[in-house]
Amino acid sequence: MPPPKKFVIQPFKQHAPMDEEYVQKTWKTLRDAIYEIFAHNASGLSFEELYRNAYNMVLHKHGDKLYDGLTATVREHLQRMAEQVEAANDQEFLETLNRKWSDHKLSMIMIRDILMYMDRTYVAQNKKVPVYELGLSLFRDDVVRALRIKERLLGQLLELVRKERDGEMINRRLIKMIVSMLVDLGKDVYAQDFERPFLEATAAFYKHESGEAIAQNSASDYMKRAERRLAEEDERVHQYLDSTSEPRLREVAERELIARHMKTLAEMEQSGLVAMLDDDRRDDLTRTYALFKRVTTPTSGLHVIRDILSMHVREQGKSIVDSVGDENAGDAQRDPISFVDDLLKLKDRYDRIVDDSFSSDKLFHNTLNRAFESFLNLNSRSPEYLSLYVDNLLRRDMKGTSEDEVEFTLDKIVMLFRYLQEKDVFEKYYKQHLAKRLLSGRVTSDDTERAMITKLKTECGFQFTSKIEGMFTDMRTSADTMSGFRQYLTEQAAAEGGGGGGSGRVGTVELNVQVLTTGYWPTQPPSNCIFPPEIQRCVDAFSRFYQSKHSGRTLKWHANMGNADLRATFGTRRHEVNVSTYQMCILLLFNDRDTITYTELSNATHIATPDLKRALQSLACAKFKLLTKEPRGRDVADSDSFSFNESFTAKQIRFKVGTVAATKETDAEKSETRHKVDEDRKPQVEAAIVRIMKSRKALEHNLLIAEVTQQLKVRFMPDPNMIKKRIESLIEREFLERDKDDWRTYKYLYVR
Repeated sequence: MPPPKKFVIQPFKQHAPMDEEYVQKTWKTLRDAIYEIFAHNASGLSFEELYRNAYNMVLHKHGDKLYDGLTATVREHLQRMAEQVEAANDQEFLETLNRKWSDHKLSMIMIRDILMYMDRTYVAQNKKVPVYELGLSLFRDDVVRALRIKERLLGQLLELVRKERDGEMINRRLIKMIVSMLVDLGKDVYAQDFERPFLEATAAFYKHESGEAIAQNSASDYMKRAERRLAEEDERVHQYLDSTSEPRLREVAERELIARHMKTLAEMEQSGLVAMLDDDRRDDLTRTYALFKRVTTPTSGLHVIRDILSMHVREQGKSIVDSVGDENAGDAQRDPISFVDDLLKLKDRYDRIVDDSFSSDKLFHNTLNRAFESFLNLNSRSPEYLSLYVDNLLRRDMKGTSEDEVEFTLDKIVMLFRYLQEKDVFEKYYKQHLAKRLLSGRVTSDDTERAMITKLKTECGFQFTSKIEGMFTDMRTSADTMSGFRQYLTEQAAAEGGGGGGSGRVGTVELNVQVLTTGYWPTQPPSNCIFPPEIQRCVDAFSRFYQSKHSGRTLKWHANMGNADLRATFGTRRHEVNVSTYQMCILLLFNDRDTITYTELSNATHIATPDLKRALQSLACAKFKLLTKEPRGRDVADSDSFSFNESFTAKQIRFKVGTVAATKETDAEKSETRHKVDEDRKPQVEAAIVRIMKSRKALEHNLLIAEVTQQLKVRFMPDPNMIKKRIESLIEREFLERDKDDWRTYKYLYVR
């Protein structure tokens, strides 16, 4: 079967060209129709017939004539329109222009429908401007950008905006229509013909207004005005400007209203940022933060606030630190509790300001942290004072205080601790004060003590608190030791056929001993105090017991940390008196004599002179005068004599004669504490050097100093001279050596 033949569709043959006269007649019909559309007489037109005429012209290759004729006709119409707009008076100018624009758009839509075939073929093939867009571009060139219309249009728009800024009511709808016209005519038309001069006028307006306002108003009033103006400009965009203008308009307004005057506003006397901080004007501070946050160039507004905040907090903190007094000049020392309280109040106050007015800005909290760290470390006694504050807090009875409140208080203390550069100095004092609390039975809450230690461990690591935790371990071990001692006395009494055992009594004295590990507790020289005979028998009995359990250990007695309960009779009155061990040694001497001189007391007890005088002051010159002093007076001299006060009276049956806790170290104690700190730092510095050099193998001097400082600053800020001395010591002990080619470079020596 033969294959089927293909069916081929032949193209239409070329149409015969249109007669020129017919072309002219067709164009005239279309032109007349366009005139009728412009004249609002389109109701009598046959759009189907007009479409066919345009179709034929394009089909017969007369698209050029149709397109050019359309351009000329529209331009002719628009020129007459421009004359009509120019002739309108000022009150009717914008309304007339808006009406003509609306009419023109409608007319061009109708014309586009008639010439749709030309748009689809001729315009697309020849890359011409489509009909509707052509109408807009001609309106732009012949009407909107006509010289007299362009200037008049811009002037009236800017004048209306100025009137609104001055508080007058304007026709926002009309402005919105005109602005929409400019946008429809092209973004470049809106930007060049209106937005650019509008922004220049805005800058000039606010430059003038802000200059006058800042001279006549306080910082607070000016910023309220600026805040209102910025809100007005935002609303202006939403009401009748194009949305693309919003960032540019905001930038101009913020530059003229805020950025130009930031320094002046912030530093304004009696109403600037410092005054707001001093007067705690939270609303004004919040407004300042919100306004200054808008400014990022050329200087960040928030940076300006942070600088002033930092400077002001440093000044206030320095005044607190300076109020402590210059110890070298002999000024009166301030109460450490008040000192730390004032610092905590200052920190709490500015933390609330940052949280409430500065949106809890992390950079602002960092600024506060740097400020506190700077002035807190100006006072070399800050670690001691902070430890004294903790000591005072932990000695207080916290009954009725919730766990959350205790936690909050400890957190605030740890916050200040975090700012200390010499954390190891704090550790020394903290151990001293904790030792006194533990040994004097002044620990009111084990949970609170342990909560504080846990927080310190979190901040500085296990090594920081290991010895402190060891002190608590010793206290528990001592309780077990005393149980064993009581059992030992019971067995001794039973073996001798007597009684009185089981309660820790040796004769008539009940003994309680705390056995402390030397490495854990603050090291102090053992006391040379001579105990009364009945006390010495107790000491000997416990020593025999302890040596029987721990033959390799040595006991050293520290009478300066102990206390005693005595039964005393004054006339016919009996009292139970709690005194220190030193005071006990003194009082028991008066069982044999009524009057004893200072020199005799010193020879009989061998108590160190400062401790003896302080003990005698407590007994003869304080609230409970168990002794009388001759001559009378507060100070104790070597020539004084002391007598038992037979006439002493007290309301309480049981009372305590306390030695007032010293809140200030003596020069000797201070020197000793500093020496201990320096000695403890040496192995830490050497360990850091060895760790770094073992890892890096070789390192230049300055880089090694920097890395050691970086590693150790968590505990203390090492002195470069100390680091240098420890390097020399390590070189002498052959842990390091100098590079032969570069003496400033060190090498690590491996142990073989």
